[in-house]
Amino acid sequence: MGIFLFFLLAILCVGGVLGMILSKNQAHNALFLVFAFACLGGLFGLLDAPFIAAVQIIIYAGAIMVLFIFVIMMVNLEQGISPEKKKWTLGLSAVLAVFLLVELGLAVRGMLGSLGRTGGPSIGSPTELGRLLFTDYLYPFEITSVLIIAALVGAIVLVKKKEKE
Repeated sequence: MGIFLFFLLAILCVGGVLGMILSKNQAHNALFLVFAFACLGGLFGLLDAPFIAAVQIIIYAGAIMVLFIFVIMMVNLEQGISPEKKKWTLGLSAVLAVFLLVELGLAVRGMLGSLGRTGGPSIGSPTELGRLLFTDYLYPFEITSVLIIAALVGAIVLVKKKEKE
């Protein structure tokens, strides 16, 4: 039953992402992304990581998508993207796609190499996740929080500049 549920959620998640990519309507794109996030939360639930599954659904499918909807409402979609920017973004997208494919290949290779190993601590529980974040991964955790604060300050500065003009 678990394998059937895994493949069902995986197919639904890929379908949601494909719907998001192929849809021309930005509101539909956001709804497809919420659907994909919910399916991903279900996949985390199947991996015995209930805390991460709940966080995935509450934070990403809830809070982040509300921000996306606000951005969609604020951006002038009638204007479109200039052809010069389209060429630049196409090149950047190609580089990013190659990078992500290499990363996916490395992840699959690592997963196939660790198929025979069993045991080890489960990182799905909040206690184990907190212990890992504040011991082994303390510096990356703190660096990430500083980067998020810097991005927040940058966004506020950009908004204030537009208000002055």
